[in-house]
Amino acid sequence: MRRILSLILSIAALCAVPVAAQERAPLVLAAASLQESLGAAADAWAGKGHARPVVSFAASSALARQVLAGARADLFVSADEEWMDALAAKKLIAAGTRANLAGNRLVIVAAAGTRGGVPARGAGLARVLSRGALAMADPDAVPAGKYGRAALKKLGAWDAVAPKVVRAENVRAALALVERGAAPFGIVYATDARASAKVRVAGVFPADSHPPIVYPVARLAGATNPAAEGFRRFLLSRAGKAIFRRYGFSAR
Repeated sequence: MRRILSLILSIAALCAVPVAAQERAPLVLAAASLQESLGAAADAWAGKGHARPVVSFAASSALARQVLAGARADLFVSADEEWMDALAAKKLIAAGTRANLAGNRLVIVAAAGTRGGVPARGAGLARVLSRGALAMADPDAVPAGKYGRAALKKLGAWDAVAPKVVRAENVRAALALVERGAAPFGIVYATDARASAKVRVAGVFPADSHPPIVYPVARLAGATNPAAEGFRRFLLSRAGKAIFRRYGFSAR
């Protein structure tokens, strides 16, 4: 009888454990520009009784290279399609799980309190941006930098500006250079500028001056956490996308 009672009490105790305590938190690799929005999405998911996802933020290029090198994670959210394509080419994303999560705009920022705008194109744009250091994410690898270089080339300013470029490891590092006064101008996403009270938008790149800015999300092929798919679906749901719109991202 005692054994039966003990078994009943054990089962009752197990049933009393909250779902979040039983559920293992998924590991998400995400572009640096998603810090506030994806953090809020993770909080919202946890508020539904799930384990809060663990999110690692860095340049999409750095995260994708980690996965290519064998790093294990559950979800990947990239700031461009090329790095997701690189993982897909190696069959490192789960079939049927890739989807576009959000979009963004590319802007030029200057320190808050400064004045004046930046010419839209050509010689005027090149003249202003080449007066001092221009902070931007590494244009050879990081999505924000690649978009920035494409825009400056399209607008006829890259050749003059290139020698002044200070390459940062990701878009938030480029933003920080402008915040600290280490560079008079920087190229970041509109959502990065919105997240900082220390900078202002001095110019907005025309949408057709660079490839569309798209954030794809996918479950990684090596994911072993059942909770990962639920969080991926939440991000793509109406409620999930509303969170990203609240932080300035556009719908995709």
